[in-house]
Amino acid sequence: MTSDAEPLNGRIALVTGATRGIGRATARALAARGAQVIAVGRTQGALEELDDAIRAEDGLPPTLVPMDLVAAEGIDQLGFEIFERHRRLDILVHSAGILGGLRPVAHMPPEHWERLMAVNLTAAYRLIRSLDPLLRASQTGRAVFVTCEHARQALPFWGAYAATKAGMEAMTRAWADEVDGSPLRILLVDPGATRTALRHQAFPGEDKAALADPQEIGVWIADLIASPADPGLPTEIHRPPERRRRARSGAAFSPV
Repeated sequence: MTSDAEPLNGRIALVTGATRGIGRATARALAARGAQVIAVGRTQGALEELDDAIRAEDGLPPTLVPMDLVAAEGIDQLGFEIFERHRRLDILVHSAGILGGLRPVAHMPPEHWERLMAVNLTAAYRLIRSLDPLLRASQTGRAVFVTCEHARQALPFWGAYAATKAGMEAMTRAWADEVDGSPLRILLVDPGATRTALRHQAFPGEDKAALADPQEIGVWIADLIASPADPGLPTEIHRPPERRRRARSGAAFSPV
């Protein structure tokens, strides 16, 4: 049984990029709704701070997984351990990502390109490959991938980053078609301009007060996951209500 206060009670949720920004906020919001969170991030200290925050909010103590998603064998091992412990995964939120620097495509050093592809695109593939059976084993499976408008509207100097997001969108849409007919649903979410470290790297001089708070975005994502409504196939991108209002009014909304 679940309650209105804890609509995700008993659900197992894996969140990448859980040490900061949207990933951290989403992990907290999922835990507040009763989910058992598996938090993946690169920094042990930041994961421990997340653990403290979730416990302070009376959430279930999360499972902390310090890991760089570039380590493919680590993702495979994580999938095996989730199977051994839970036999299923109800929720995946893939929020981890890097900007990789803004520069002309012709000036992108190969090592930067390879790191960007490894973190933003290949890691998404490895997560799908390792977690697909676990998510299919859930009667309420939801897989959420954080994207942005650059996947569909690449600007100068954003080519490499945009390529990773466009590739991720194409791949997850194909996966959604492949699992159609099962309870698993895949969602693409575009939070818009949000007060994150990645955003600050791209636009260091902008007014942070004008940006969305990551905590608000995390709550919105958790509510989207908890909704009993079937989101269907990801033919459209999910956007926060304020973002949709801006789009209808024609107001400028710079993405990241």
